[in-house]
Amino acid sequence: MKDKVVFLTGANGGLGTSVTRAFLLRGARVIGSSLRVSAADFPEPNFEALPMDFNKLDEIRRGVARIIERYGQLDALVHVLGGFAGGTTVAETTDAMWEQMQAINLTSAFHVFRECIPHLRKSKNGRLIAIGSLTAAQPHANLGAYVVFKSALATLVKTIALENADANLTANVILPDTMDTPANRKSMPDADFSKWLKTTDVGELVLSLADESARHLTGLAIPIEVHHG
Repeated sequence: MKDKVVFLTGANGGLGTSVTRAFLLRGARVIGSSLRVSAADFPEPNFEALPMDFNKLDEIRRGVARIIERYGQLDALVHVLGGFAGGTTVAETTDAMWEQMQAINLTSAFHVFRECIPHLRKSKNGRLIAIGSLTAAQPHANLGAYVVFKSALATLVKTIALENADANLTANVILPDTMDTPANRKSMPDADFSKWLKTTDVGELVLSLADESARHLTGLAIPIEVHHG
């Protein structure tokens, strides 16, 4: 990973922090992005903070252009950014909630992918890895908007895999079970946290998909579940 340039969205979130650390430990040059991110979040010399509002296409465009200007390459995109809201039936879902879930879980990803793909294609072994959700593998009551856009994200990533196989660019989406993050603990305080997925395990899976040895794995939606027992 030493000579690889990695663009990571949602870099300092509950999962993003573990994924960012995993790449930094392997010596990759990581450009970590989220609405509020700073060099102080990851003091390693191979980290660069790139604050960005992913609802603004021009900010995404400028950010990706800056990476290319500065490093001349982009080898991997890890799209961790996403957001969760639920608790309402489809009949009770407001336009605001629908649009919020669409913006953070699908439209932002589409814009990031579209900006990065031309550069990833130039890398000899480009990697696009997105974080979806295990819930998105099937419908769930009261999670309509979230599941619809996370499912669409998986389809989008698989489409990118088909369209870019000629350039040895792999595209995969990881579908994690409930993860042990501060946000999840806060929203489900009575749950048994020990049963939840560790973010470091998801980070290791992302890292393995970015590896040279994973060049034949593409177009996959990979569930990562907690094994009960």
